[in-house]
Amino acid sequence: MRFVIITGLSGAGKTQAIRCLEDLGFFCVDNLPATLIPKFAESCFQTDGKIDKIALVIDIRGGSFFDDLFESLNYLKQEGYKYEILFLDASDEVLVKRFKESRRKHPLAPDGRVLNGITLERSRLKEVKDRANNIIDTTKLATRELREKLTAIYSEEGQIENELMITILSFGFKYGIPVDSDLVFDVRFLPNPFYIPELKAFSGNDKEVQDYVFGFEETKIFVDKLEDMIEFLIPNYLKEGKRQLIISIGCTGGRHRSVSIANEIYERLKANNHKVNIDHRDINEDIHKGVVKL
Repeated sequence: MRFVIITGLSGAGKTQAIRCLEDLGFFCVDNLPATLIPKFAESCFQTDGKIDKIALVIDIRGGSFFDDLFESLNYLKQEGYKYEILFLDASDEVLVKRFKESRRKHPLAPDGRVLNGITLERSRLKEVKDRANNIIDTTKLATRELREKLTAIYSEEGQIENELMITILSFGFKYGIPVDSDLVFDVRFLPNPFYIPELKAFSGNDKEVQDYVFGFEETKIFVDKLEDMIEFLIPNYLKEGKRQLIISIGCTGGRHRSVSIANEIYERLKANNHKVNIDHRDINEDIHKGVVKL
């Protein structure tokens, strides 16, 4: 079992660190009282390998409980539990700036100067910093760069830090653009099967509609260009730390054109070994409202 204790200065990036380790498959707990570490460790070690990677954030937010940290660590050592300490640090100037930007109070100086709280915190954390296995100074690190460092240290050999989870979502503009969209594409420039009497009752899941939509050269060109752009964006989104991508494709009612194209993009990305889901949000809306007579 890999047992990592994350600690360090407030504002140095512990929240980003635990999110990264969670993406790497760690079972994560934030702000666990230090006195509970032994019981928690025992429970995890008794799962017969079901929980084999653990990350805990332990810091001065625990108040007086933080003073129990070394007693708990000594207990782990005596019982033969191996653990690692990750300590996150940053310069006073950067920490003060981060607190001012977030408008948060420092845990050790709730009614006073942030700098005074940082100074006191450094003093209290000196011993645990001396025991740390890994110390990362985040003063000049962007979130992406911190993730890269953590991934290099804590990922398993050959493990890829969380692939991008892609959702292809078809929708109808008359029912509103999906609020969680990252990318939105309008395919209303294509001829509409809705106005073809023998196709109106079908949807983009049916071959008849698909053959009609892809019977136009502009459809094929559009889909090729869209696939090319998505393939270009995926590694760049991953590089910047993005882990979920919602690609919304809309037509008027969300039943014919958008569904056909969403299905095609889904199949192409799936064939390229991407993690991808598909959802047709409005495919039955026109039926429910009596617009399409079956």
